[in-house]
Amino acid sequence: MRTQRWLGALAERDFRLYFVGQSTSAVGTGMLPVALSFAVLDRSGSAGQVGLVLGAETLPLVLLLLVAGVVADRTNRRAVMVGADLLRASSQSALALWLLLGRPPLWGFLVAEALVGTGTAFFTPAMTGLIPHVARPEHLQQANALNSLSRWSGALVGPALAGLLVAGPGAGWAVAVDAASYLVSAMCLLRLGGDWTRGAAGETFLAQLRDGWHAFRQRTWLWVVVTQFSFYGLPAFYVFGAVVAKRSLGGAIAWGAVLAAQGAGSVVAAVVMLRVQPRRPLLVGELVMFAWAALLAALAVRAPVAVVAVCAFAAGAAFGVFGPLWDTTMQRELPDEVLSRASAYDWFGSFALLPVGYGVVGFMARGLGIDGALWLGAIYLALTTAGVLLLPSVTGLQARLQPPDTVTVRPASSSG
Repeated sequence: MRTQRWLGALAERDFRLYFVGQSTSAVGTGMLPVALSFAVLDRSGSAGQVGLVLGAETLPLVLLLLVAGVVADRTNRRAVMVGADLLRASSQSALALWLLLGRPPLWGFLVAEALVGTGTAFFTPAMTGLIPHVARPEHLQQANALNSLSRWSGALVGPALAGLLVAGPGAGWAVAVDAASYLVSAMCLLRLGGDWTRGAAGETFLAQLRDGWHAFRQRTWLWVVVTQFSFYGLPAFYVFGAVVAKRSLGGAIAWGAVLAAQGAGSVVAAVVMLRVQPRRPLLVGELVMFAWAALLAALAVRAPVAVVAVCAFAAGAAFGVFGPLWDTTMQRELPDEVLSRASAYDWFGSFALLPVGYGVVGFMARGLGIDGALWLGAIYLALTTAGVLLLPSVTGLQARLQPPDTVTVRPASSSG
């Protein structure tokens, strides 16, 4: 009975299949940055080329997310996800074979990772819409917590496994394992029951895209929080944090410990969210995000590495708490007919400005110095989180067990 309270969602066959597939592909995804970095460097590539390859999936991901949300809502979400997995598996298999047999040029890496980004763009909004179909309503938050747990665990296990493979048989084999992980995910998805075909008779693609925008725009809590995270301070942490670690915390080993603490915090919090279900999910989710402001402040004052690691653990835990609460709230508050489209706007907000943020931090450092930029980021995060907490639509939103039954968007034919 106690196991049921913590892992009841895994008792459901379809969710169990989904979880196995996603846990496997999460490890493969976690391996990829290490495998690709060393594969590029092994062909005498530069640090700039490593950055290009690691960022190659971002552009197609951003460009195609909104299109992918419409496709997921108007067709079969499972089929979309299987197709996305097969595309990613094919691109990584081709790259792995190329690495094992020769020395692929830079454009080969870029094309392969652009195809991965294309697959991820279609997979992600379909995934948000699929989870309520593979887990019962009473297990929905638990299912999302397990989904987060698989993702964060993959981020911890994947790099370590990739390091072993790169040091042993080589980067090509690490990329091959990543390709195989997508195939496992696709096979698990193919075994799911149900159909979940969307019905959109008489509606054009653009009309459905507009309906998704209306569903997104009409919910203040949704667009406000997405806007908040679009301008979040992650680039400041990852860029300036590494610089501070090199200058004041002891170098790469200390920075690795800080990042490991962040990942551990996310995993521990995701486990806690298997059992804890707050009545006001967005209130709790926003309150824990103050930890990110504390982390940037700790870096700005050159706190000891142990203090920074504790703050990083808390910041990682904030993501581990917020993620399941946010996904569950969207799935319960949005009608199923528009869920993937609204989710696509959410993911678009999370990804679209991230490359810009990484570019802006350089100008911030030149104008304010590292410490000044960190303090600016900490103050911004604290003020924006406090501002969001002033909105009744965020703090007053209470968890509901069942999603709404009908679409509450304006007809596509209406003006405006």
